[in-house]
Amino acid sequence: MKNIVMSEHYDDSFIRFLEAVWGEGYLSPGGPEEVSGLLSGLDLEGKQVLDIGCGSGGITVSLVTDYQAAHVVGIDVEEPGCQSARDRAHRAGVADRVTIQQVVPGPIPLADESFDIVFSKDSIVHIPDKYSLAKDVHRLLLPGGWFVASDWLIDHDGEPSAEMKHYIQLEDLDFGMASPELYRQALEQPGFVNIELINRNHWYREQARLEHARLTGDEKKKFADILGQDELDTMIETWQAMQVVLDTGEHCPHQFRARKAH
Repeated sequence: MKNIVMSEHYDDSFIRFLEAVWGEGYLSPGGPEEVSGLLSGLDLEGKQVLDIGCGSGGITVSLVTDYQAAHVVGIDVEEPGCQSARDRAHRAGVADRVTIQQVVPGPIPLADESFDIVFSKDSIVHIPDKYSLAKDVHRLLLPGGWFVASDWLIDHDGEPSAEMKHYIQLEDLDFGMASPELYRQALEQPGFVNIELINRNHWYREQARLEHARLTGDEKKKFADILGQDELDTMIETWQAMQVVLDTGEHCPHQFRARKAH
């Protein structure tokens, strides 16, 4: 069974670049506002929370400081991100309520029925086997607990378009993109209920245009100083390729949530 998988490209410079684009502690789009939308209507106060793919820990810490979770376990396969997350928890004064654990690809090494909420922000795309992941998350949740996540999806099963293949090749991040229908089937299989998927393509295709404008505009030198000009040029090419498949709708970021039955 292969669950957590992530590219080894998330070194310190790449983390600093993504944070420069998306905000300190955030390695995917939307910042605190997108997290707030994901968690809308859910009460995390006093709850045990797992953050899959915690990256540099911005959200992990926020789940404690802004949402009053009792304890959050953040897991990731990349040590640079894990160390950054630990440092962030210490600076925020919540190291006693945040555990950051580096894990290896495979089933999540945590006890059954340990969490009220399992959360993930745009990291499941790195996990090819969505069925095994959904089964594992279902195992980790307490009865009545919620799986709440966002991820980068493709709008169909089968062979990606040439444009999507080109974009994925440029990303070079071990993307395992799947369709909304496959996600729904994966969540249904272990018995999740109240499954909801929300297409965020319209929102992100406009955000991506703004991000590309920043990469190529007045802030270009700042980004080049972080990555180097050659790597920045590759990032700009990647954003251009991503815009093509966002505009066709083939690349369709989604929010989703599902509940483990009582």
